[in-house]
Amino acid sequence: MTRNGTSAAERCIFCAIATGHAEASVVYEDEIVVAFMDLNPVTPGHLLVVPRKHAVGLEDLDRVIGAHVWSVGHDMARALRRSDMGCEGINVFVCDGEVAFQTVFHFHLHVIPRYAGDGWTICPESQERERSLLDSDAQAIKDAITSTH
Repeated sequence: MTRNGTSAAERCIFCAIATGHAEASVVYEDEIVVAFMDLNPVTPGHLLVVPRKHAVGLEDLDRVIGAHVWSVGHDMARALRRSDMGCEGINVFVCDGEVAFQTVFHFHLHVIPRYAGDGWTICPESQERERSLLDSDAQAIKDAITSTH
């Protein structure tokens, strides 16, 4: 709760869209998710798949709901490919946390149609990592997996 007594979910634009209290161009909805057009798309047809239940990020997302979000995202990607929008590819993208470019703190899956010359790029500066460091990273992740079960 905040000082004025409202919860994060009560102030969340995606929660408002999910409950019909805010305007959106809805593509698909069921009892678990709503898929709608991104208000600030990087390409035409860019849409979001949003769980109705408020979850800030992946860590907060129920596994069953998360699986459904990805399933609907797959369906939306297929629909974009089959539509007359003429997309030539699809990016499926999650921003989990502020440093990962999350700007609305309600989990959402971006489904972004791609077109030749659309101008949107992802250009990481990656470098090959030594095997010993990769092995160390793998072990740290394995340890975290066993601690969550």
